Amino acid sequence: MLRTPTDETRLRILAWLKEPRAAADGVTADAVAERFSLPRPVAVTHLRLLEATGMLRTSSSAGRVRYHRDDMRIAEVARMFEKGW
Repeated sequence: MLRTPTDETRLRILAWLKEPRAAADGVTADAVAERFSLPRPVAVTHLRLLEATGMLRTSSSAGRVRYHRDDMRIAEVARMFEKGW
């Protein structure tokens, strides 16, 4: 599940979610699809994988799912890889 895609889309999504506005509001699958020129189903797949690994958490606003970084989990995973896991 942690496999990095060759185009690094998931890493780019995580980087975008560090930007102040995206971090504050979260992003929708539609916004990810538009930002990275992806079909919506592909964006949803990336977001769900990041959520399943704990890198993203979700909230709902006006009936729409919004995705947010989970920086504590991201740091935990980074430490595991630094230790050679």
